[in-house]
Amino acid sequence: MIVESNTICAIATAQGKGAIAVIRISGEMTKEIILRTFKPYKQVTDWQNVGYKIHYGEIIKNGETVDSVLVSIFNAPNSYTGEDSAEISCHASVFIQQEILDLLIQNGARLAHPGEFTQRAFLNRKMDLSQAEAVADLIASTSASSHHLAMSQMKGGYAKELKDLREVLLKFLSLLELELDFSEEDVEFADRKELLTLCTDLTTRVEKLVSSFKLGNAIKLGIPVCIVGEPNVGKSTLLNAILNEDKAIVSDIPGTTRDAIEDTIILHDITFRFIDTAGIRNTENEIEKIGIQKTFENIDKATYILVLVDASSKPSEISKTLADVKKRAGDKKLFLVLTKTDLYASATTDKSTFPELSEDDEVVAISA
Repeated sequence: MIVESNTICAIATAQGKGAIAVIRISGEMTKEIILRTFKPYKQVTDWQNVGYKIHYGEIIKNGETVDSVLVSIFNAPNSYTGEDSAEISCHASVFIQQEILDLLIQNGARLAHPGEFTQRAFLNRKMDLSQAEAVADLIASTSASSHHLAMSQMKGGYAKELKDLREVLLKFLSLLELELDFSEEDVEFADRKELLTLCTDLTTRVEKLVSSFKLGNAIKLGIPVCIVGEPNVGKSTLLNAILNEDKAIVSDIPGTTRDAIEDTIILHDITFRFIDTAGIRNTENEIEKIGIQKTFENIDKATYILVLVDASSKPSEISKTLADVKKRAGDKKLFLVLTKTDLYASATTDKSTFPELSEDDEVVAISA
């Protein structure tokens, strides 16, 4: 029976060649493996047990130097994983990285499974589950907002809130159980006002957490903005103008866009995900019908909806388009976008002209 090694290793930096790469090792054999493979230039007694210092030397394989590297030692339990750990900073040649990995494995380590370093940090109580998830979010962050969100979660902001919430729930539960145990006695153990206050506080805090999840999800994935309207009103042209590239095919033929096309852009440190959709109209084309159904599905998922109408359209036509979208969008915020205003300078952005719009909705005129 082959026993899998408890000491793991992996390349911690992005794959491929570059200036510098970092190879991480963690587990009970870390120091032993480092002693077998690394020769410091400066001979210091017991150097491998001196943590939080950088040692300069060579990785040796079969008596030959693989690379000049820097090695950092982290003693348990004060490391990322809570175990003895080390990091090797080497030149990021694909060959050098592979040679060092092979050497570590030959000397008793094994290749780490995906996410195993963070898994060990969680199992060794160096972080809770929400913080472990935040590590991946921090690596994947693409804007200041998503970075700030991940950092807040890594510092335990949500974990503390959940812990406090649990204590309040336990107190509430104990008061209820006390009342139930002595329900036949003419004694009131729990102050009704206190119970009501607890209920209100719990409801407020849970609603706040639910709301923060929606916000956090939007920040991580990008706030979805759905571009809808009838064929040939300029939806694809607008998407291309926002992204400053020819992402969507533009033509005078109605029904050119049959599937949703999307891309992201960062505005004021917030990621927005713009979705160009198939034009809404009555059609007998089966493929176009599927595209229109996807348009309505994207309206369901969107946070904001840009309803595009040709500036030359009659008020009755605009009202019909707004009614169709409103029916699906509910109370989501709408922007009525009057397009092609370079051809129709008389287009009005007076909101009172469009009674279908709610108080929060807006009207803008553009020439994409």
